[in-house]
Amino acid sequence: MANVVALYRYPVKGFTPEAVDSLTILPDGRVRGDRVLAFRFGNAAVPEDRNGLDYWPKSKGLALQDFPSLAPLRLTFDESAQRVTVRLGADTLVEAALDEAGRALLSDALATFVLESGEGRKLTREGRLPLALVGDGVQSRFQDRARGFVSVHSEASVQALGDALGMPIDDRRFRSNIVVEGLSPNEELSWTGPIRIGDVEFAPQGAIARCLATHANPDTGVRDARVLTTLTGVLGMAEPQLGRLLLPAGVSEDGAVPGALDTGFSGGVIRIGDTVSAV
Repeated sequence: MANVVALYRYPVKGFTPEAVDSLTILPDGRVRGDRVLAFRFGNAAVPEDRNGLDYWPKSKGLALQDFPSLAPLRLTFDESAQRVTVRLGADTLVEAALDEAGRALLSDALATFVLESGEGRKLTREGRLPLALVGDGVQSRFQDRARGFVSVHSEASVQALGDALGMPIDDRRFRSNIVVEGLSPNEELSWTGPIRIGDVEFAPQGAIARCLATHANPDTGVRDARVLTTLTGVLGMAEPQLGRLLLPAGVSEDGAVPGALDTGFSGGVIRIGDTVSAV
């Protein structure tokens, strides 16, 4: 029997995950507290309007894809206090609330950290500074796709990749919300009908095409695994895919604005240990 073994949310786009015991799936199909903030570049001040959604793709801000040195940072977000803490090892790099002064403090601290890293030159490119911490800390609006989805992959898919690479591979490289055990490798890519996880019924959407962020070790930031070419070469995929996107059954696929209510789904909770099965 397949079941949930890990759950993650990503409060700040492109940064480290928070491991949680449960995820709340909102009526609009997004995960509560997931990608509610982002550090965008100075030249990305004009948003791309996707059906009313202010959306910055990861190329317009700090993200592991282009700045793997961010990986060792451990970021936590206190929803009730609307406060962000960033740690490096045992030390607190910065901690601040989401008021104007706090956002400036957080942005300056992250800019300084990156500028002092081996990737500092990337941040000095024209238009990238100053950084700005955007988002209201409530609405999930900074996913890699404007629509926003729940993401899932199986332990077996990652194990197969690790075997092909000849090294252990950490689930965190793939930045999914849900990790499942008990499936065969890449079985999630073959789902064609509804899937129930705990009490929530999902409609499978597209496979997840992977990027260079997966090459970075989630603890050190070193690009130490050729994930993309291994998926397409050794494992024979036409595209480098691992994992699947999901929407709750009854939720529109047309790019709903965060917080908008779609008919047919009132929200739900997924917990570690929940079973995963075809409906």
